[in-house]
Amino acid sequence: MKNIKKCGILSLILLLVILEGCEKNFLDTKIDTSSTPEVINSNYSSFFKFAVTPYTYLRNEFYLIDNNLFAAITDEAEATSSTSNSRNFTQGRWNAFQNPDNYYGNYYQAIQSANYFLEMADNYKTILGNNRDTISSSGNLGYHEDLKNAVWYRAEAHIVRAYYYFELLKRYGGVPLVTHTFKITDNTNVTRSGYNDIVNFIISEIDNNLTELQLNWKNSSYSDFDGRFSQGSALALKSRVLLYAASPLHNPSNDIQKWNNALLATAAVIHLNQYSLEAGPNFKNYFSLNSTLTSNETIWAIRSPQDNSLEKNNYPIATPGGSSGICPSQNLVADFEYIGPADPSDPYANRDPRLAQYVVTQGSFWNNRTIDNSPGGTDDMTRPNTSKTGYYLKKFLSPNLDLLNNQAVVHNCVIFRYAEILLNYAEAMNEVYGPDNNPGVLPMTAKEALNLVRNRSGLSNVLTSDLTIFRLAVKHERRIELAFEDHRYWDLLRWKDAEAILNQPIQGIVVTKNQNGTPNYQARNVGTRLFDASKMYYYPIPQTEISKSKGVLTQNPNW
Repeated sequence: MKNIKKCGILSLILLLVILEGCEKNFLDTKIDTSSTPEVINSNYSSFFKFAVTPYTYLRNEFYLIDNNLFAAITDEAEATSSTSNSRNFTQGRWNAFQNPDNYYGNYYQAIQSANYFLEMADNYKTILGNNRDTISSSGNLGYHEDLKNAVWYRAEAHIVRAYYYFELLKRYGGVPLVTHTFKITDNTNVTRSGYNDIVNFIISEIDNNLTELQLNWKNSSYSDFDGRFSQGSALALKSRVLLYAASPLHNPSNDIQKWNNALLATAAVIHLNQYSLEAGPNFKNYFSLNSTLTSNETIWAIRSPQDNSLEKNNYPIATPGGSSGICPSQNLVADFEYIGPADPSDPYANRDPRLAQYVVTQGSFWNNRTIDNSPGGTDDMTRPNTSKTGYYLKKFLSPNLDLLNNQAVVHNCVIFRYAEILLNYAEAMNEVYGPDNNPGVLPMTAKEALNLVRNRSGLSNVLTSDLTIFRLAVKHERRIELAFEDHRYWDLLRWKDAEAILNQPIQGIVVTKNQNGTPNYQARNVGTRLFDASKMYYYPIPQTEISKSKGVLTQNPNW
């Protein structure tokens, strides 16, 4: 997005000036409305700074916990450090007083910034017309361009607010629904709305503002604004929200209408005809540099300035500047399918090519050297801070960065992409119509959608016509295709699979070598997981908020 970071920093400073009481109560973001509108009315450029502010709260999903990926709290990976927040999370050492992923207050500050902009934007024509030429041809052109942009920003504020409510919803379940700014005299103790009430609010925000959003910034004459919400990304959000709402955790009676709602929302993204899967040969570079921004697979991505934190965090410790970070698990690696005969001497040969794209394995050539985890090797697993699993992360990382000289590159964090939409569609379509049926008005069958994703990576078609078996095939494909993209934990929750999967040990491999130098591989347990099904399907509301509400705000069960 053009100048998004510059504007974001400025608007964040302005927001902090006008917000009061954030340290006392996360909902107590009361605004002194007596002077701020006057300031804005005298300077229309401030209008757009406030329009950008809700975007400045977006979380880069490369750095969700321990300044790293969320994968280490799932069965996808294990943290190298024994003192990490992710390890506290996976061992159950978290509660309403101490939660490593507690962004409750940040999300409400973001919501309040959207609320404030929407209230101020009711008067956008007057604000944008003050102290400027709206009559001459040259001035009028700029004025009308700003009016058009203001309409987009107003619609986007509704969508970004809905996005933050979904981030709260998937963590806490029902939460207080606040759609206005609080004045100094207002009572900020608000009761929790139900899960379905929040879902309905999110969907209404999207439906009521969809036509006022840009269809697709990237393919428009305003491509410099790409990175803001569009019709495509709003509908992708709707697809994800309704898929979660239809899933077993939130739909225990398996109401087919909920699945149908998710199906129709997902089909709407496909019907836009704006997105497609990156071609197979190009997919290996999809997550590199600016490839995510130019690809038609990307629906929405968060931009970031150049940095090298991902590489510093996750390069092998034996690579200068690396610290091993989070390391993929054998649990995940074992689930990558064979596409040819198994090779007893090389368990990574003839596998789903995404394994080589996502994971650095024994014998991989990575950063100008061959990875060797065996005794005496460069990556000898007995050495301090080497991988606990025998694997290193590759997905998202740029190879061969000179970290000692602080070389940096762009990392763009994809939030919605077309592969997820196809997998959402396959899942919902299967629940409503089964793997093979199509009433004729929908884009494709569930099986066709799933196989599009598989075929892109050279995998064979799923052939089953059994709904239950196909459901497992969809779960498998999401595990592989979307690995490390912050889907796994939430998928396990919504499917109610977390209690089975997240109480199993995390496995790695031990590599030794025979006298002739050929490697041997042996699986071993390297970590444990603890998931208490009586309470952990939802986060606890921060206890400080419960206490300050004087009984108005209720806690989630068993916390």
